[in-house]
Amino acid sequence: MPRSAPVILVLLTLAAATGFAGVSHLVARFTANQQARGRKLYQQGLDAGGAGRYDDAISAFRAALTCDPANSQYQLSLARALRDSNDPRRLDEAESYLIALWQRTPQDAAINLALARVAAHRASIEDATRYYHNAMYGVWNANPDFNRNRARIELIQFLLKERDSSLAESELMALAASLPHDPADHLRAAQLFAQARDNAGALAQYEEVLRLDPRNAEAAAGAGAAAFRSGNYATAVRYLRVAANGDPQDANSRELLSEAEQVLRASPFQSHISDAERNRRITAAFAQAEQRLSACAQQRGADLEAEGSPESPLASLQSRWIAIKPELARLKSPAETALPDAIMDVVFQIEQQTATSCGPPQGLDLALLLISQKREAASQ
Repeated sequence: MPRSAPVILVLLTLAAATGFAGVSHLVARFTANQQARGRKLYQQGLDAGGAGRYDDAISAFRAALTCDPANSQYQLSLARALRDSNDPRRLDEAESYLIALWQRTPQDAAINLALARVAAHRASIEDATRYYHNAMYGVWNANPDFNRNRARIELIQFLLKERDSSLAESELMALAASLPHDPADHLRAAQLFAQARDNAGALAQYEEVLRLDPRNAEAAAGAGAAAFRSGNYATAVRYLRVAANGDPQDANSRELLSEAEQVLRASPFQSHISDAERNRRITAAFAQAEQRLSACAQQRGADLEAEGSPESPLASLQSRWIAIKPELARLKSPAETALPDAIMDVVFQIEQQTATSCGPPQGLDLALLLISQKREAASQ
């Protein structure tokens, strides 16, 4: 071997190392440039998605993925944009990205939430419920309590939209038990209870808002409306007065307040009134029912006194009203304990039938109809 051979080997080794280092440097620079370009494209996608330009967002996220194919955040954002574009043809592609991400990290709450929203787009109650629950109990990178409540609220809204009231009510109970002491959170829960037609739950949540924020006019209005719908008119009046005084523009609360006060003035079943006042209210209700019956018959073109004609529901009620009218004179007798109910049964039947035949009543007739509905609910 020539003496120069070791020197040549050393030189060749150094040259190879230098070339490898140079190539590595170039590769690192190329990778860094690609990643920088990917981040720029990703930000463009976020901006486009935030502005509702989902086609632009999808193009930007796809381009970002060509720069960094293994980036899970880019894949997640692309899947979200595909889903939110409201193009049913893109849902399958969005789901495929999300399933691939879920298989790698099934405990990731953000991925489960994204899958839940895909299922919600498809109106799949079973899949949406499963993934929303996974999101609630999964791993969040930040604000876990806030994000869990948000996921449950989304699930409740989805179930109410799909008219699954039983599942929605169970989720509402879980939500109410986990809420922090924040008036805004309890107000949102109250609105969801009201949407689910759970007036007792809505009232409890509105009252919690008022406990935390006594001047909250929206909560007072909601509490009054919930109490009104449940037939608790005394409570409704209390809250609706607060709402009407707190917000002079709240026409709905003022209208409900007027109706609730009319009910309390007209009801002969109030426990604190005297026998004389009870009898006066029954007599007034009986007279009002006859006026409503006559007006309804006139509106319908029906003759309540025509002989030989087939008896209509209105004519049948007229006969019942006439038959029990003489009993009014015996209201003063303490022995006639069943008579008030018998007379009011006729009044209620007239108000219910005329509401069906001639449309919604007003004033005292509306109050009597509301009283009849409350008594029906109490007997069921």
